[in-house]
Amino acid sequence: MRLSVDAHAIGLNLTGNEVYIRNLLRGIARLGPAAEVIAYVSAEGAQSQVPAAFRVRKVSAVPHVRLGLDLPLRLRQDKPDVVHVQYTAPIGCPVPVVVTVHDVSFIEHPEFFRRAQALQLRITVGRTVRRAARVLAPSEFSKRAILRAFGLPEERVVVVPNAVSDEFRPRPAAAAAEEIRRRYGIPSPFLLTVGDLQPRKNHEGLIRAFAELIRCDPKLPHRLVIVGQDGWYGAQIRRMAARSGVVDRIHFPGFVPDEDLRLFYAACEVFVFPSLYEGFGLPILEAMACGRAVACSNTTAMREVADAAAVLFDPRDLGQMMRAIRDLIADPELRARRERLGLDWAGRFSWDRTAEKTFEVYWAVATARARNRAVKVPSVVHS
Repeated sequence: MRLSVDAHAIGLNLTGNEVYIRNLLRGIARLGPAAEVIAYVSAEGAQSQVPAAFRVRKVSAVPHVRLGLDLPLRLRQDKPDVVHVQYTAPIGCPVPVVVTVHDVSFIEHPEFFRRAQALQLRITVGRTVRRAARVLAPSEFSKRAILRAFGLPEERVVVVPNAVSDEFRPRPAAAAAEEIRRRYGIPSPFLLTVGDLQPRKNHEGLIRAFAELIRCDPKLPHRLVIVGQDGWYGAQIRRMAARSGVVDRIHFPGFVPDEDLRLFYAACEVFVFPSLYEGFGLPILEAMACGRAVACSNTTAMREVADAAAVLFDPRDLGQMMRAIRDLIADPELRARRERLGLDWAGRFSWDRTAEKTFEVYWAVATARARNRAVKVPSVVHS
C-alpha cells in the first residue's frame, strides 16, 4: 500500500494539528515496513521531523496554493492508494481521502471564530467529510458532533483517540522550576494553562477565577502562567489581564518549544484547563503524564479525556472553577492523589495504538478501492 499524508503542519507552530501529525507519523514508522509513506511538508527543516524511512515532498505553506495546486499535482504524480489530511482535502483529489476532524466548534460555536473563518471552515470541511472514505474523530463526543453536523452514516466516522508522547513524563519539580525561572524569569509556585489565545480556551474566565482567588487570600504566593501563541483574540485577553488587579502575577510566555513546555508542566503546582469546547483536550493528558494534578472543564470531550483523574468544574461557573483550583492548592494529599491517578490514566493512551487503529482504517479504504477497481462493469448494449 502506498500512503500519502498531508503533513504541512509540521514546523509551522500549529499546536494541536502539528503535535497530532508528527506523533502519528512516528507511530506509523514504528509499525515497520507496512506501507510506502509519502509526507508532504511546507516548513523549512520539517523533513528532520519526519521518520527517515518516509519519502518527503515539499508543498506550499499558503493554503489555497497547497490545496488548489501543489497537493493535487503531487497526488497525481505519486498515485497513492489513500491520502490522509486534517480537516480539508485538496481540490479535485484523485484518490480516496481519510480525514481527521478534531472538532466542529466552527459549526457548533461560530462565535469563537472570526466570521469569515467560520464560514470558510464550514464550506471546506463540509466538502471534505462528505466525500471522504472515512472520517477520524479523536473522541466519542467529536464523533457525535460530526454526525450531527454533516448527517453522515455512522460507520463512516471512526473514533481513534489521540495520545501523549513518551517525552512527557515526570521530572524533578524543583529543578524544572529553577530552569523556568532562569529562562523566563517566572518564579514558583504557579498555576499553568496551555492553549492559543482564542475565545474558546476561556482564558478570561480563568483570569477572573485567579483574581478572585488572590482577592480572597492575598497571602497566596501563586502566579498564573498562560502558555500559547497570540491569536486574533490575544490583545483582548491581555487587556483583561491588565484590568484584573493581579496583572503583576500573570505571565504570557507565548508559544514555547516542546522541551520548554515539558519544563512548564513539571514546574507548575496545578494545571488548569478551563476550555469551553474541545474535541479532545491533549494538554490534559500531557500534564497528567508529567505528574501534575489537573483541574479541567466538565464539558464536551474533556470529561471523556480526563475521566476521574481530574477535578472537574463548570467552566462558566466562576465559583466552581475557583474552588477546584483552591482545593488542589490547599490540600497536598488531594493534589498527590490526583497526580497518581492522572499519571496512571495518561499511561493508557499510546501513539502506537493510535497509529495501529489509524493504519487499519487506511488498509480498509485501500482494500475497498482495489476491490472496486477489480470489478468490471459490463457494457450496456443498445439495440
